[in-house]
Amino acid sequence: MTTKPKAAMASLVRPLVEPHCGDLDVTWFTNTAEAMAVAPHVEIGWFDMYAKDKMGEIIATATNLKWLNSIYAGVEHFPLEQLKSQGTILTNGAGLNSAPIAEFAIMMMLAAAKRSDLIVDNQRQHNWLETPPGTTEIDDSKALIIGYGGIGQQIAKKLSGFDVEVTAVRRTETGEPNVIGLDDWRDRLGEFDWIFVSAPATSDTKHLLGADEFAAMKSSAWLINVARGSLVDQDALLSALNEKAIGGAALDVADPEPLPSDHPLWDAPNCIITMHLSGVAQTRMFQRAAARFVKNLERYRNGEEMIAVADFDRGY
Repeated sequence: MTTKPKAAMASLVRPLVEPHCGDLDVTWFTNTAEAMAVAPHVEIGWFDMYAKDKMGEIIATATNLKWLNSIYAGVEHFPLEQLKSQGTILTNGAGLNSAPIAEFAIMMMLAAAKRSDLIVDNQRQHNWLETPPGTTEIDDSKALIIGYGGIGQQIAKKLSGFDVEVTAVRRTETGEPNVIGLDDWRDRLGEFDWIFVSAPATSDTKHLLGADEFAAMKSSAWLINVARGSLVDQDALLSALNEKAIGGAALDVADPEPLPSDHPLWDAPNCIITMHLSGVAQTRMFQRAAARFVKNLERYRNGEEMIAVADFDRGY
């Protein structure tokens, strides 16, 4: 009798994937202690948790893993060197939430253009405004998207409906119209009204935008970051906001997270903070993640190329 491969997954996804796991010996864990106990013994693991430090500890004990699946697109919190040395395949959540995150990014742009945050503040104070706090017109403006993966492409798609001229930055030039390489975007920063950041967090992208970049931007331009806080030099951003060197910043992410309650960024002028909610501003994430897992399980069984395999060397 062939021994069934051992797997471990959260009970949350059980109703969605169990019908496809008949040839697996699955432990459906309900807490971190159960996950920690089973991790060293499994071939297939899906250990996603909100507490990323604890998740990393659990995965570090999973020395027999052949395939680790995750709903997270960012993999910087995984023990990548260990997984690489073990020969573990890591499939991440790249693309699963691209559309809802892009929707959130567009919401942030609209909020910045019309200053809906100030309108809501005045509503709460029962103030009837005579003039709008934001009068920026999006039509015929120019946007730069730094990071043209799944999220960046969805942002561009949605911006097309607003007649925004889009230029995108990606690691490797492909010859596509309005797509430029990593060496070309800084010299053109002064052209754009909106700077969207949707690149992965790696050692190469840490503080990708700092004092020099903010100085090169239009004084009316807004930074919109739906990637990771580490891509922006927060001290330099705070200075740029306080000095009104740029129009403002709409930040879904910060460094660190959660942002401490006494951090000056909370009260910086023309700064909108949305507490890293874009990735959970959706209704079908688990269904999409489960459907991808089922497809990848079939490919894993057949030794075929899997969907969304992370590159350990690039870090995403």
